[in-house]
Amino acid sequence: MYFKHLTFYIFSFMKKKIVIIGGGLSGILTGYLLKKQNYSVQIIEANNRLGGRIYTRNINNTKVEMGATWLWKYNSELINLCKELNIELYTQNMEGYALFEAMNANHPQKFELPKNQEISYRISNGTSSLIEKISNKFDDNEILLNEKVTEIIEVNNKVTIITDKAEYSSEYVITTIPPNLLINTVKFTPSLPSNLITVAKNTHTWMKDSIKFAVVFKKPFWKDHKLSGVGFSHVGPFSELYDHSNKNNSSFALMGFINSNLYSIDKKDREEKIIKQLIKFFGDEVKDYISYEEEVWRLAPFTNFIDNSYIMPHQNNGHSLYQKSYLNNKLHISGTETSTSFGGYMEGAVIRAKEIALILKNN
Repeated sequence: MYFKHLTFYIFSFMKKKIVIIGGGLSGILTGYLLKKQNYSVQIIEANNRLGGRIYTRNINNTKVEMGATWLWKYNSELINLCKELNIELYTQNMEGYALFEAMNANHPQKFELPKNQEISYRISNGTSSLIEKISNKFDDNEILLNEKVTEIIEVNNKVTIITDKAEYSSEYVITTIPPNLLINTVKFTPSLPSNLITVAKNTHTWMKDSIKFAVVFKKPFWKDHKLSGVGFSHVGPFSELYDHSNKNNSSFALMGFINSNLYSIDKKDREEKIIKQLIKFFGDEVKDYISYEEEVWRLAPFTNFIDNSYIMPHQNNGHSLYQKSYLNNKLHISGTETSTSFGGYMEGAVIRAKEIALILKNN
């Protein structure tokens, strides 16, 4: 019995410790893969929830996506992950007429959607079920919420991670914070290379320009009028709109994107504008809505760093400098923006998580 406990102690002691900053898809998947490689994993998340830009809200048993929503048949890594986790996919509803609003003075016009368009899929029970399934692989003490990393120090081949609440020592650290946010909010000792800092400050953060909204209803009245729930507008306030009913057609919503220039007005004002536009599209039945939900990603402090500079969508995503390690090979910069394939999407987050896990496999 003594030797059994001694062997367990030595085995546990020999585990290499790694700290992962960020509890989004890339962060928790990396942690899960490294746990299987016998790493001692600690995930530190600044927000009060896991998921990052995967964010499903449950409103009256209707799950609405405020972040990542769709995947496609060419997202093979993500699809395989869903299969591994026994997560079911279903086709985004596009049946019926779509509506297009060209000018304020005119009513939206009906048109038929192309029959050969690319099929998009959604995740049953909400995209956050991905996060929930993976996070269930961890013990409670392996995931820390509400802790913001402020500094990372490498001295004598060891890394110290300082948060607003505590300090942690580790052999390696992986950050999955969007690079632009990382470089502007975390201090590094020694300093990171100047060329990396320049690239990071000019790397586009996925979703940062998006305002997503969803309106929950008791019934899908648009379907009664042979409408798909799909809508487009050149005059706003929303630019795109989609049916957001669940797989079983037992809960109903419309979900879309608001003109990003409206981030600075009050939520109530945006709600009034959206409802008014929906009434123009679908009629007075819209007035009987259950809930209006939105997420202004530009104002999400643990996603975006506001500097008012324009960065083109996907600019510097997957840059070669993100493929290198730093701080004496103890720091790896990860997350979907650093993936050379599908950078800025869920697929990119999965690909990058697997790449980092493979890099550390032989360390």
